[in-house]
Amino acid sequence: MTPLPRENVQSYPRPPALEPVPQRILIRLGGAVVAETVRALRVLETHHAPSYYLPPQDVQAVLRPAAGSSFCEWKGVARYYDVIADGVTAPRAAWAYDRPTARFADLAGHLAFYAGLVDEAWVGDLRVQPQPGDFYGGWVTPNLDGRIKGAPGTRHW
Repeated sequence: MTPLPRENVQSYPRPPALEPVPQRILIRLGGAVVAETVRALRVLETHHAPSYYLPPQDVQAVLRPAAGSSFCEWKGVARYYDVIADGVTAPRAAWAYDRPTARFADLAGHLAFYAGLVDEAWVGDLRVQPQPGDFYGGWVTPNLDGRIKGAPGTRHW
């Protein structure tokens, strides 16, 4: 397993970067595997924990379209999904960009999951903590340094 190198979120680029993930990504809900892949992508943006995007063919849970959408100045319009696995429903726990901007075209159809709305999320052998706050969907791992936005008072900087 490829270990996670030390990274400082303050040195992540703006506009964000998109890169492949060499580690296995695993997500569980209600005792079931929601998704497992070695083909994930991640988005790195200044002051954010990385957001991980999984190919739809590696998602085993049922995804039910949820109300609402959001707009990212870099990636475009996201739509949301309820995630259903092993009889458990996690409302609005996943999102995807169906038609992302050209810079993020490789994300089309890939799914991201809020770590705080599923039972477990893993990057390699490291269990993920959710990015602070209730809006951003980054995954916090112990190798990250720097101030991660999302807590009260950090949303718009």
